[in-house]
Amino acid sequence: MEGNILIAFGLTIFAGLSTGIGSALAFFTKTTNTKFLSWALGFSGGVMIYVSFTEILGKSRELLVHTQGEVAGNWYAVLAFFAGIFVIAIIDLLVPSYENPHEVHRVEELVINGNNKNRIKNSSLMRMGIFMATAIAMHNFPEGIATFAAGLTDMKLAIPIAIAIAIHNIPEGIAVSIPIYYATGKKRKAFLLSFMSGLAEPLGALIGYFFLSVFFSETILGILFGSVAGIMVFISVDELLPTAREYGFHHQAIYGLVAGMIVMAISLLLFI
Repeated sequence: MEGNILIAFGLTIFAGLSTGIGSALAFFTKTTNTKFLSWALGFSGGVMIYVSFTEILGKSRELLVHTQGEVAGNWYAVLAFFAGIFVIAIIDLLVPSYENPHEVHRVEELVINGNNKNRIKNSSLMRMGIFMATAIAMHNFPEGIATFAAGLTDMKLAIPIAIAIAIHNIPEGIAVSIPIYYATGKKRKAFLLSFMSGLAEPLGALIGYFFLSVFFSETILGILFGSVAGIMVFISVDELLPTAREYGFHHQAIYGLVAGMIVMAISLLLFI
């Protein structure tokens, strides 16, 4: 496991800081490729759902059955799975729906309003942007733990999961940068705040690492894996797939979902 720690951290940093990609897209493109985003978000959801149910939850059960016995181990794995869902759902409920960072935003919002001189020093929009950055950081924290735990488990799982979470963070980068740019008129400030909101993922990985280094056991690791599976399934069904559909291409989202599952299944089979 120790040999994977640095790589796991690297993957977590890559996934978290991809919010900056969304911010960069907002400033350097004139239109949003909604068809591609619908497909890509569906693809991410497919990867996360498939790997959660077929691999990560299975590893949780394997570890917990080994330490707790057949009956208790299976119960603990299931409870850990739903505990992960409960934790990420509580975090989601803390974010008011009218300022939720997963609300769909498009690059065109910048183009249409880019010449609005009244945008400068708009305190209301600035507060919204800061709030969105904070909300995204709250969401990204458990995602960082999930990516890091996957890195510790198996690199063949960790890489596609990191890519899936990175894709999922791109629209969040757009959501943060747009209101901050409206408020300040400064692309650099909007980009930096959007970029920094992704730092919560490596922070989550760091805390997860220290927790495991102090309390490490097969039981703790099994509970963590079960929780990670629950977190990723919730992210997929509550954030990725609804956002993919809201971009206006329902079938692209479903095609992406199926493609993500196929790619994940084949990649796992190739490394048996």
